Amino acid sequence: MNWISPCFRVSVVRIMTQLKPTTPDETSRLQEIAAGTAVFYPHEIETLGAVLEDYHSTGAEYGHVARTLWMDGTAIGFLYAAPVEMTDRTWELWWIAVAKERQGEGWGGYLLQAAEEVVRQQAGRLMLIETSSLPAYSGTRGFYEKYGYRWVAQLPDYYREGDDKVVFSKKFTPNVC
Repeated sequence: MNWISPCFRVSVVRIMTQLKPTTPDETSRLQEIAAGTAVFYPHEIETLGAVLEDYHSTGAEYGHVARTLWMDGTAIGFLYAAPVEMTDRTWELWWIAVAKERQGEGWGGYLLQAAEEVVRQQAGRLMLIETSSLPAYSGTRGFYEKYGYRWVAQLPDYYREGDDKVVFSKKFTPNVC
């Protein structure tokens, strides 16, 4: 007889995961995760490596945040967010990715909400997220809208001919404790 509800199982799975600060030795696994999504170009995967290298040398000093999501000893996702210089508490989500085999289980939402919590803790007022207009990114765009982000800008041919930059935005109110 099954006495544990399906909802409780999800909670147990969440307990068995850890979201920890990203370490330098995780870079290759995070690049594998990003590559496995099949939406990033090779130069973007290389850029992720450079971004993480910069983060580990100086990025944290500037308030950048990198977190890796672990389950059963395996990294299954990550996020990278940073405050935008010369703005009043605006943040950008640079990267969020979940291993292909773990997609559709709620981990992307978990990571996005974790990034939002960092923004709130830092008294951030606005989060921006950019993505591509290509059909391969339609699920990504829908994902951001599902979590309350508004499509606020589209820059034609930004990434390359026919590939627009789409910008999403979400405002935050200060935490009242």
